[in-house]
Amino acid sequence: MIATLGQAGAGADWFAWAAIFAAGFGAGTINTVVGSGTLISFPVLLLLGYPPVVANVSNTLGLVPGSLSGTFGYRRELRATAHLARLLLPASAVGGAAGAALLFLLPSEAFELIVPALIALGIAMALLGPLVQRAAARRAASRPEAASVPWWKTAGTFAGVLLLGVYGGYFGAAQGILIVGLLSLLTAETIQSLNGLKNLLVMVVNLIAAATFALIAPASLDWPAVALIATGSALGGLVGARIGRRLPAPALRGAIAVVGTAAIVYMLAT
Repeated sequence: MIATLGQAGAGADWFAWAAIFAAGFGAGTINTVVGSGTLISFPVLLLLGYPPVVANVSNTLGLVPGSLSGTFGYRRELRATAHLARLLLPASAVGGAAGAALLFLLPSEAFELIVPALIALGIAMALLGPLVQRAAARRAASRPEAASVPWWKTAGTFAGVLLLGVYGGYFGAAQGILIVGLLSLLTAETIQSLNGLKNLLVMVVNLIAAATFALIAPASLDWPAVALIATGSALGGLVGARIGRRLPAPALRGAIAVVGTAAIVYMLAT
């Protein structure tokens, strides 16, 4: 940890601080564009000697400003999904709190074993989303009187985001990819609008999870690490929004597939 490295001299201190800040910046940028930035910042904390729970908790809180700045960058796209945001924000909040509580009740292996499969599922959903949306549009055109969203689809969207909130509060790797994949299948919104909504939902999950961590186990938060990741991720979120909003829809889905695949390879190799 930083305190431990500090005993080795100022040079080690500065190296650790720079590494954590850079990891936060990279995570904030990638989270805003596609998701899975946790797979940058979390391993850096582990490599610097932080215990896994401390690294997970501190990283979760540190990434909140990145989600906030990314959400601000996507504020125009968010207007198109305001109705979905009102429906799904409570699901993300409840899920994030439940997942954070589970972190102190279940071993980390409980989720880590299935994370690669979840990421692969998220990639598949994101890539298949346009096909499903076009098929739904054709059905709606042939039956104009049934233009309203079926109740089961609304319920499924709420339940899915709730479960992903639990996952995000517990571990969080690539939760953004999973959210975009799910919403691509169950809604008719554009990929850019969903990306903006994803940033908002991830921010809520991380914020609620971090608040739960602070109540249950405040000693698990390492505030210097939180501050460095928060500063880096806030800047990274602004940069990520500028990049992501300029990507054509196919390129954005391709980026999701590439980053998600890299995350799967990384997790299976470590």
